[in-house]
Amino acid sequence: MTRSITCSSLAFSWPDGTPVFDGLDVAFGPGRTGLVGVNGSGKSTLLKLIAGLLTPADGSVRVAGEVGHLPQTVTLDTTLRVDQALGIAARRAALHAIEAGDASEARFEAVGDDWDVEERALATLGELGLGHVDLDRTVGEVSGGESVLLRLAALLLRRPDVLLLDEPTNNLDLYARRRLYEAVASFPGVLVVVSHDRELLELVDRIADLHSGEITWYGGNYSAYEESLATEQEAAERMVRAAEAGLRKEKRELADAQMKLARRRRYGQKMWDQKREPKIVMGARKRAAQESAGKHRILHEERLADARERLDEAVDAVRDDDEIRVELPYTAVPPGREVLLLRDLQLAYGARVAGGFELRGPERVALVGRNGAGKTTLLRTIAGELAPVAGEVHTHVPLRFLPQRLDVLDDTLTVAENVARFAPDATNNRIRARLARFLFRGARADRRAATLSGGERFRATLAALMLAEPAPQLLMLDEPTNNLDMASVRQLTTALESYEGALVVASHDLPFLESVGITRWLLLDGELRESSLEEVAD
Repeated sequence: MTRSITCSSLAFSWPDGTPVFDGLDVAFGPGRTGLVGVNGSGKSTLLKLIAGLLTPADGSVRVAGEVGHLPQTVTLDTTLRVDQALGIAARRAALHAIEAGDASEARFEAVGDDWDVEERALATLGELGLGHVDLDRTVGEVSGGESVLLRLAALLLRRPDVLLLDEPTNNLDLYARRRLYEAVASFPGVLVVVSHDRELLELVDRIADLHSGEITWYGGNYSAYEESLATEQEAAERMVRAAEAGLRKEKRELADAQMKLARRRRYGQKMWDQKREPKIVMGARKRAAQESAGKHRILHEERLADARERLDEAVDAVRDDDEIRVELPYTAVPPGREVLLLRDLQLAYGARVAGGFELRGPERVALVGRNGAGKTTLLRTIAGELAPVAGEVHTHVPLRFLPQRLDVLDDTLTVAENVARFAPDATNNRIRARLARFLFRGARADRRAATLSGGERFRATLAALMLAEPAPQLLMLDEPTNNLDMASVRQLTTALESYEGALVVASHDLPFLESVGITRWLLLDGELRESSLEEVAD
């Protein structure tokens, strides 16, 4: 059996009638495919349709082989034992009972042919860096990142023919990411991965670009895709310029033709008025001239319509590469000014900052560390959301904190109303002018927060924090690239280029951290200490 996925004439809409797919045809064969596209294009929806979690309105999905699906948000019952989460508890219990002398038929049926299930489970956990996790522990004892790997281990133990991964590196530290990269590189079946993680997308064999409800294929990894797309976009922009020139030419020729016809009409009217020829001859000439003029006009109008259509097609081929453009002069922090002071800080879940730590001037600090090390706890403590067990936190400038969950917005309010909450003295016109720079122009600023896609919600949250009054001179971001497509990551990077205050970013995304000009690296591993990019990358 050839393992494959085939979607034919696939149609799907959200309950409010918004179409996601309308007649989509796509097939995935053996090998690794990176599924990319802007937030809201339908990547996660397509994976759910393939996995059978959603039902298409029309068309069909056929999968040859067993499917394993790792969703974007992994939720496991924290009371489950690890062997239960892996789906091997019954076989493992039967195996242990047989080893203890219980030779009942029910025990042998429970084991089936899977006599090495426990060894396979331990080997799979070890390959994913979870060798320290005992099968009898509970899920609640592992970190969030480890629970993602645990869910992946459960899928791999089933030996699926088709594996669907939706943003699998979210919330994974660098060590766990590398383990996942190894699992992806060695998977033998059909693998489709949705991700913003560039390092992961460099491992794929091909890219499927989902844009405007259709998929375009590109051979090679993400770097090859970017090169091909850049070449296509340059050609598309040349076509736009050529189509615009053609439209201008057709408009000039139509105007020239209309002038000539007007002169002929005036001459014919003059001949008619002077009655220089017999009436029957002049009437025939008038009819012939009108027919000729009508054909001429139709010809030029058709050519003009064709030129407009060519321009529309050329414009459609050019991607919308709008970028955030912000000017934030009031966020500037003078060099040397004390921004933050931590002294003998003991955090709620065990990590600590020994002695004193100072942040001065417009420094850009990366906060890195393993999952569960306490990075989010430290940021929330600095932001005043958590009280420290001991020690002191002193912030000397206005501070804003962008949490992982993006729960800053009120879903019942519009984008403009949410920003107004953070800048109550700003006029409506001022708020809208600023929102336009974050790509919320016109009616887009009047959309309720609950209706925004992941990327739009991120932009709205970022706008609310960066446009707040007083302007934040210390900005803290917790895993800001989670669930963002590549375009949104570029938009975030562009926005941060305009930010002149102090920046603290907790992230496992090394390419992103390098792109925002990090000046100091801090490693939290039980205790906060200075580090370096080389040490972090190792």
